[in-house]
Amino acid sequence: MYRLLDSLMIVEASAFVAAPLAGLTLAQLGADVIRVDMIGGGLDYKRWPLADHSGASLYWAGLNKGKRSVAVNLRDPRGRELVQALATRPGPAAGVLITNFADVPWLAQAALEKHRADAISVVVKGSPDGSPAVDYTINCAVGYPGLTGTGGENQPVNHVLPAWDVATGLHAALAVMASVDRRSRTGQGGRAEVALSDVAMAMVGNLGQIAEVQINNADRRPIGNDLYGAFGRDFATSDGRRVMIVALTVKQWHGLCRACGIEDSVAALETALVADFTDEGARFEWRQVLFALIERWCATRTLAEIATALDAEGLSWGPYQSVRQMLADDPRASTANPMFSTVDHPDIGPVLTPGSPIAFLGTDRVPVAPAPRLGADTDEVLAEVLGLTSGAIGRLHDDGIVASAEP
Repeated sequence: MYRLLDSLMIVEASAFVAAPLAGLTLAQLGADVIRVDMIGGGLDYKRWPLADHSGASLYWAGLNKGKRSVAVNLRDPRGRELVQALATRPGPAAGVLITNFADVPWLAQAALEKHRADAISVVVKGSPDGSPAVDYTINCAVGYPGLTGTGGENQPVNHVLPAWDVATGLHAALAVMASVDRRSRTGQGGRAEVALSDVAMAMVGNLGQIAEVQINNADRRPIGNDLYGAFGRDFATSDGRRVMIVALTVKQWHGLCRACGIEDSVAALETALVADFTDEGARFEWRQVLFALIERWCATRTLAEIATALDAEGLSWGPYQSVRQMLADDPRASTANPMFSTVDHPDIGPVLTPGSPIAFLGTDRVPVAPAPRLGADTDEVLAEVLGLTSGAIGRLHDDGIVASAEP
């Protein structure tokens, strides 16, 4: 089977979300990603959620699918030299490191370049100046908890998705590909840095919110589940569920009016209010009176009835549901979706597991492989990548420099 990044080999020394996600993203496109961890596991090896029956980290298993695992004593100079050798292996598609250990001297670009002049390193940081930061400390700094929920400055609401970790991990994967491309054209390696705070603040600017303050002198206020600047909100159904309904375009707005049978009422409101609800801004400005019409319609119908009516018009909507409900009711979260397959994970068991969300038409997705046991590939990688003999590998084991997976 053709793999898009089949020839690319990456060494990953990382923890938590962003850097492991960068490696996972590339592994799911076919790259050979070798994850290096301390013997016994790194900072995130036992991070929650855990499997109740074994204590294995479901989080670690999810972010390290399809990688190879090498367990090394990173406190010993000989272990560090092994990692440097892996990260600077010769070859046009090797010599690439992903890490979020930004201040580790032996992983610095200068240290790598002593072994390979065109080495590439992509480093995930909290802040550009090297000061520590994580998703939650960045998210509060860009103002989003103050916009989430219905409170205000003294009632911030954190969301549970580590959005900046995710965005940073994807940027780091892109930085790897850009660096590899540059090296293939110019012969130049180098270090690329991706900071959580830069990714977050860039997106705040990209979405117009920096300009909103500077140009309009306006701080946005929290509006609950209302969709800012357009028509959208959650509504209660007659059977105790809630549904999010969004009408961004004129076509969607007219379709929603037809589905709810409120065309005459909307026309009367337009006349009374001297408003044109084909304008997105007008729909937002007058959303409360329009919401009342949708509320009344949804309150007398079940979720299934609402789904049938909205689907008939091709509208954008979604039910509020738990992960359990999603797995039970949503075919997109099942093996009916080619992104998913059921994979038997070591120490965990069979789990519905996603591969890459990117579908290249005419090219099969890389088969989903589980995360390895810690050190499962130590001997194979040392022999295959570094060319060490079985005797040399045995001595490294005897000296506590490397370890293999426990049986």
